[in-house]
Amino acid sequence: MKNPIRGLNKHFESRVRLGVMSVLSVNEQADFNTLKELLEVTDGNLASHVRSLENQGYLEVNKQFIARKPNTTYRITKKGRKAFEDHLSALESLLK
Repeated sequence: MKNPIRGLNKHFESRVRLGVMSVLSVNEQADFNTLKELLEVTDGNLASHVRSLENQGYLEVNKQFIARKPNTTYRITKKGRKAFEDHLSALESLLK
């Protein structure tokens, strides 16, 4: 019998990372404050999780200033989309 949890991606075990990837998989991009409000997390908590996803190559980060205020937006990369879809497929298989 195949190990049912083998296909799960450890980088998506956190509810915050799973939430970030979920939001970005259905939206072209999202900014830091939007993610923070949707996921109901602190600045530091979100920052550490998106940094981890960025280090894995799953997110693309764009930092800019809008009306002299910093604005950071995130997009899912092709690698990130593939990894997340594989993770979701593994979850579906586990549930079956």
